[in-house]
Amino acid sequence: MEAMGLSPQFWRGKRVLVTGHTGFKGSWLTLWLQSLGAEVSGFSLDPSTEPSLFELARVHEGINDQRGDLRDLGALLELIAETRPKIVLHLAAQPLVREGYRDPLGTYSSNVMGTLNLLEAIRQVGGVRACVLVTTDKVYANQEWLWPYRENEALGGHDPYSSSKACCELLAQSYAASFFAPEKYAEHGLALATARAGNVLGGGDFAPERLIPDVLRAWSADDPVTLRYPQAVRPWQHALEPLAGYLQLAAGLFEQGPEFAGAWNFGPGEADMCSVGEVVELLASRWPQARGLRIEPSDLHEAGLLRLDSSRARQLLGWQPRWSLQQCLTQTLDWHLAWQNGDDMRAISLAQLNLYRGAL
Repeated sequence: MEAMGLSPQFWRGKRVLVTGHTGFKGSWLTLWLQSLGAEVSGFSLDPSTEPSLFELARVHEGINDQRGDLRDLGALLELIAETRPKIVLHLAAQPLVREGYRDPLGTYSSNVMGTLNLLEAIRQVGGVRACVLVTTDKVYANQEWLWPYRENEALGGHDPYSSSKACCELLAQSYAASFFAPEKYAEHGLALATARAGNVLGGGDFAPERLIPDVLRAWSADDPVTLRYPQAVRPWQHALEPLAGYLQLAAGLFEQGPEFAGAWNFGPGEADMCSVGEVVELLASRWPQARGLRIEPSDLHEAGLLRLDSSRARQLLGWQPRWSLQQCLTQTLDWHLAWQNGDDMRAISLAQLNLYRGAL
């Protein structure tokens, strides 16, 4: 029996808007919603990488594929008025820490104003019952302490990307208090939540300056891997893990309303807290041609230790990670090798999705 909010019985025929559907996580989410029978509309810029999971897995098939910029409020107003979604899953963002240093203005503009425009369009048009805004685990004021962060910990953000996402959390809190207050739910009918996940892995991620794509590119070219922070510890998980959480949260908001509003963490178990170097070693054990490592320290700040407490999601949503880090890396590498082999990547992606759903 599938967990709450992950069954076709709930999603079949539901009108859903996914922002950022051409991105890595957005593509996996859109495929999943398609497989559950949802009526999906997507709003996003063109894929940011070549190749991309969106193109390789033909994610556009069977959805209303709309291209545009979240900073265009008029386009969002028109889209929501036209598609009348009942559920909105907001993933569109500039998602890279180092790109935030290179282009802070673009990062804040995209992430903060894009989120603000979406909330305003939802407020003006009406009709949306559940909205999940996806942020990041990096919204916390990271003290590099050993215990995991809970949803009520202080927000912060040392770098522009992290700070921009913390701003999105504040926007969500403000709109929830000002326009979507729980005590007035009968009037506005919208339940709003934010979702904070850790570092995600998975097949189809071709973004620059992310660990696994960088490793696979280097080894495919028979080059050594360059690491900036080999001792940094991250909460690794397959992209399908938090996506399952987003779907369960959206269903909870839709069915229970304000009871499921607020912030939610979706992080891996304690066993999957590994350093960057350890993850590369695990991958190397399955790649016979793996070359050595090259350390090139960076003067740009990145978190050294960050852990999430996902007790709320476990207890109230029944969500929990299903794949170990080893399973996650195996599926990621299998997807990459299938792509290199010229296989049908939509079929491969759906097969991995079904494999994950079988573990639920």
